[in-house]
Amino acid sequence: MSTDTQVDWAELAPQLVDAARQDRAWYLTLARELVAPGDRLAVDIGCGAAGMSLAIARMMACGRVVAVDAHPAVLDAARDHTRAEWSDPRVRIEPLRAAIPAETAALREALGAPADLIWASAAVHHAGDQQPAVTALAGLLAPGGRLALAEGGLPEHHLPWDVGLGEPGLEVRLHAAQDRWFTRMRAQLPGSRRMPYGWTEALQRAGLSRVTTRTTLDEQPPPLPDGTRRAVVEALAERVGRLRPTGLLTTADLDAWDRLLDPADEKWLGHRGDLFRLSARSVHLGVHP
Repeated sequence: MSTDTQVDWAELAPQLVDAARQDRAWYLTLARELVAPGDRLAVDIGCGAAGMSLAIARMMACGRVVAVDAHPAVLDAARDHTRAEWSDPRVRIEPLRAAIPAETAALREALGAPADLIWASAAVHHAGDQQPAVTALAGLLAPGGRLALAEGGLPEHHLPWDVGLGEPGLEVRLHAAQDRWFTRMRAQLPGSRRMPYGWTEALQRAGLSRVTTRTTLDEQPPPLPDGTRRAVVEALAERVGRLRPTGLLTTADLDAWDRLLDPADEKWLGHRGDLFRLSARSVHLGVHP
């Protein structure tokens, strides 16, 4: 089996902390909408560096936020991040190792009670069979509890259509290659099975009601602040690096990216004043009857 789609979570852990800090405002906006006054137990599935765990904790009067991930290196990053950012004893943030849906029973026992809110961002798509994973999460909810899946939306764009190197549409082709990479990754997961319907349908099939979707536009027009511009260039370099060994990018496109991502080259993206950030993030919500 090819390994070019395997994710090295230990290597990505520092990037997860950076991403959590960059997304702080988005997390807080959503947590403000999702957390109800009486919530006492929230769960962050596939927690990354626990950025959403922190946002949820800030919206709760008291209780627990359980930050769940299957990968020890990710949980270490979450633990370090929350220790640095959180000290209010009224709401505890507890890292916990568990994989969904395989270890649902162990997670239920560790929680000790049904959850008021479950958040899962870019996590369920790592399960080979996604519908049982959604159903398992729904089964952890208390009556009136909410399951929020942050999946889908539109990929982040940064570059003008013509960057002056290679064929125009360079970033469009990068997105297309990323989509093919994702298809390969899904096919190589243990027990992989297609889910030929959308996330709202998956929530309904899991027995949830009042299913809705909220999509948030994230837009930062040029000129970007220096720190944001560096983060954009680093993110593009990481994506190109991941796709380089897959054969999904042409030699001509890789040559163009090599120049754009080389700080010693006159075409380095860090010199450009027209970089931007534009994406749309979707959150799908269902309520336990």
